[in-house]
Amino acid sequence: MRPITGREELDLFSQLPYILNEELADDLAAGRRRPEWMWVALRGGRPLARAAWWGRAGDETPFLLDIFDIDDSSADRDRVDIGVRLLRAATASVVPADARPPEYNRTVPPAWREGEVTRRIVEDRMIALERTGARQFVERLLLEWRPGITLPEPRGRLAFRPVRDAEEVLALMTRVLDGTLDAHSRDNLTRMSPREAAATHYEEELAHFRSPQDWWRIATLPDGEPVGFVTPARNDYNAVIGYLAVLPEHRGNGYIDEILAEGTRILSTQDVPRIRAATDLGNTPMVNAFQRTGYVNFARRICMIWS
Repeated sequence: MRPITGREELDLFSQLPYILNEELADDLAAGRRRPEWMWVALRGGRPLARAAWWGRAGDETPFLLDIFDIDDSSADRDRVDIGVRLLRAATASVVPADARPPEYNRTVPPAWREGEVTRRIVEDRMIALERTGARQFVERLLLEWRPGITLPEPRGRLAFRPVRDAEEVLALMTRVLDGTLDAHSRDNLTRMSPREAAATHYEEELAHFRSPQDWWRIATLPDGEPVGFVTPARNDYNAVIGYLAVLPEHRGNGYIDEILAEGTRILSTQDVPRIRAATDLGNTPMVNAFQRTGYVNFARRICMIWS
């Protein structure tokens, strides 16, 4: 059990299949991954399990555990045990001893529970993670909009303007946390104030977008009163709807559809091949808004955390 030596061992690391394999070379080149964050369990030169963390370029510690695989073709009854041993060894090396391990995310098929093979693949990994102290936190829908899908026409109830500055966005993010259905936000609110939770989200995600904040929009009533906002953007991989929200006093009026359509419209003018978004499976109002705007659920994401 060891980390890979560098780019020259990417083929070895990629012998276990997963959707993120095609991104590994670029991530290494950009500094989002490091060889010492990418571990394999080998027997006779063949990978039996692997784990890899992702971080932002320049970070000294990783932000996310997003690859953990076991050789699903193996008849070895100990394959889950091998995964557990790898996780423990790699985590002890990669994660500082006094730090909480980064969240684990895995992209899975939309109907992963319905097939015996896909269910076993996902559950084997979850069992291994649980044996290291993790627990399932939330399941999220991964959504996609493609050019050619007709967007709802503006209804004329809202006006849209660019954001003034980061402080305006932070103030609105703080307000929308009242009654939020987002699991990560609700978890943050158990440990910090709404303003601190908003600042954490902003600094960990919105501040790292590669696109101009000129794309972001505040939705207002005709008199200028803010109703909500959306942050259409580009991350390191795709055009995305980064944040979408309606202020508590304006919820229940159907404004979310108009705000999402406006954010999608802005990105659609940038000649992007697709727009990605994500929301919690249990956030029904948000799920329904994406569906009405033409977004399709192409995958799900299992999120697990260590307490």
